[in-house]
Amino acid sequence: MQGNAPTPDGQVADAPQDNWVDLYAPAWSRPYLRLSRADRPIGTWLLLIPCWWGLALAIFDDQAPRLFDLWIAVGCGLGAFLMRGAGCTWNDITDRDFDGQVERTRSRPIPSGQVSVKQALFWMVLQALLGLAILLTFNRAAIALGVLSLLPVAVYPYAKRFTWWPQVFLGLAFNWGALLAWTAHSGSLGGPAVLLYLAGIAWTLFYDTIYAHQDTEDDALIGVKSTARLFGTDTARWMKYFLVATVSFMGLAVIEAGLPDAPLFAMLVALAGPWAMGWHMAWQLRGLDIEDNAKLLQLFRVNRDTGFIPLIFFCAALLA
Repeated sequence: MQGNAPTPDGQVADAPQDNWVDLYAPAWSRPYLRLSRADRPIGTWLLLIPCWWGLALAIFDDQAPRLFDLWIAVGCGLGAFLMRGAGCTWNDITDRDFDGQVERTRSRPIPSGQVSVKQALFWMVLQALLGLAILLTFNRAAIALGVLSLLPVAVYPYAKRFTWWPQVFLGLAFNWGALLAWTAHSGSLGGPAVLLYLAGIAWTLFYDTIYAHQDTEDDALIGVKSTARLFGTDTARWMKYFLVATVSFMGLAVIEAGLPDAPLFAMLVALAGPWAMGWHMAWQLRGLDIEDNAKLLQLFRVNRDTGFIPLIFFCAALLA
């Protein structure tokens, strides 16, 4: 690690230098928090934001906010932190041999020897059980969806071994919260939630292709597949397709949720959300340089703001 200031022992290569885990967490806890990517919180935001999309759009659909919705929002936040941690721990367990051969990932806790596989398994189960405790406070349909979400989570780490499109499997897992939060509010799954889910998958293809470009050389050497390797220098064109799909599916979700009862002004405010999100994604495309890893990481991280943009408009539409 390079820099003017000393870095804590075991710091992961792509973690921000000033992350709270390495600065403030007790030394014994740092390897486990690094397994959960608590030192890189962007993934928690990317998992949580679709949950809040789904909740806001469900309220917009039935125009019936409830006090329990506050707990759904908080529970999704806690659950996103825990289940993202459990999923990342599972990912590091299954990828431990690959991670040791990639420059960016060889400093992760398992390949660097900070924790054993057995310790990582225990940590994964503990996080999953805490997440389950939160899930059990929701209605039965949401609980069933939460249990079903374990399938794409379990498959994702292996996807890069058999398909050029592992980002699709990540999208299936990371945007499940749009379905779950909608159902936690409404009691059943609705068409707008499915459209919102598809929008989230397209968005994941957008931002995770950016992220995957950091590892294309190492991935080629060890035989790991990704959309970044598949698209290569044609990435920008594919990203435009994902941008259009994100905006289109989200716009359709808003229209289906709002018709026929939402006031016209509220509908227009909600529709401004995907429109503004699309412009933010277009701004990212203008700055894309697939040869500049620092820029790639920067663009990937700004997708927290990208996801908040439609959420702000959805919440404003509820007040309109």
